[in-house]
Amino acid sequence: MGSIRFKNNRLFYLDQTKLPLQELWRECKSLGDGYKAIKNLRIRGAPLIGVFAAYNVFIASKKFSSQKEKFLRQLKEAIDYLKTSRPTAVNLFWALQRLVLVVKKNQKESIFKIKSEILKEAKDIHAEDIDLCRKMAGYGVKLIKKGDRILTHCNTGFLATSGDGTALAVIYKAHRLHKNIRIYADETRPLLQGSRLTAWELDKRKIPSTVICDNMAASLMQERQIDKIFLGADRIAANGDTANKIGTYSLAVLAHYHKIPFYVVAPFSTFDLKLKSGKFIPIEKRCADEVRKVLGKVYITPRHMQVKNPAFDITPSKLITAIVSDKGVIYPPFRKNIKRVINRKP
Repeated sequence: MGSIRFKNNRLFYLDQTKLPLQELWRECKSLGDGYKAIKNLRIRGAPLIGVFAAYNVFIASKKFSSQKEKFLRQLKEAIDYLKTSRPTAVNLFWALQRLVLVVKKNQKESIFKIKSEILKEAKDIHAEDIDLCRKMAGYGVKLIKKGDRILTHCNTGFLATSGDGTALAVIYKAHRLHKNIRIYADETRPLLQGSRLTAWELDKRKIPSTVICDNMAASLMQERQIDKIFLGADRIAANGDTANKIGTYSLAVLAHYHKIPFYVVAPFSTFDLKLKSGKFIPIEKRCADEVRKVLGKVYITPRHMQVKNPAFDITPSKLITAIVSDKGVIYPPFRKNIKRVINRKP
């Protein structure tokens, strides 16, 4: 399974806003198509956004000027434009910066050569993401025991990455190793990425699982029905503070109180070592109707009710048991160990 396909220089993606009722594949034909797909969450998940954006730059470049100076200007404008689509997930900026460096290295070459190098880099980012998922699963699965009951939040599987996922990749590998695990998936209000997307993935993989409302997690912990929590991240600061889907922080507080291990799973591209702490991570604010309506269709509040709708919250590193990366499991003290592990050469 996967959420994007690149065939014959054409880019296709699975529209995640239609899941689980419809598996609709769309073609991304322009820069505007790609921007809207990311902004409107048709394509989502921090690692996958980066991969998709890299391909989108190549797709857009096919319509750019044949005059070198103008072509380079249009490339820069396209990359800058895509950066504005989602501000929190650092993987987007990481992938686009790789294209910036490729263009800079080849700026004296022909337009054809520059386009070829952009496509090569996009394919490399895509292949690397698949490998990163495999490595995270290998490290993370060692933290799961036979019979564990695991809670997860939002969606971190093959809909959010190019491979099996981040946190869900760990879960998939544990299931393959016959550890007889059971998964609880938070619905993840307001866009229901847990009940729509994670539940759909778990059903596809035939993994025993149960969907719960977000506000049920505390009672399950109190009843000792949760052994561990595994979830992803959109940006991790140098001290281990983590930005993830709204509701993550409350789970971390609950886990801390109930003494339940709380694991974050993310590749090296999600770490932003330039930021000292989570207070510097930009938090995306989304439109009010995502809360006022169910999936943009039926109002569940008065139409003009004021709404707050931050897409992410910050979990302080002191509430995190460990961070599972593609380079190993990172334990506290995070400021020291993140730098040591993430800068480790393959």
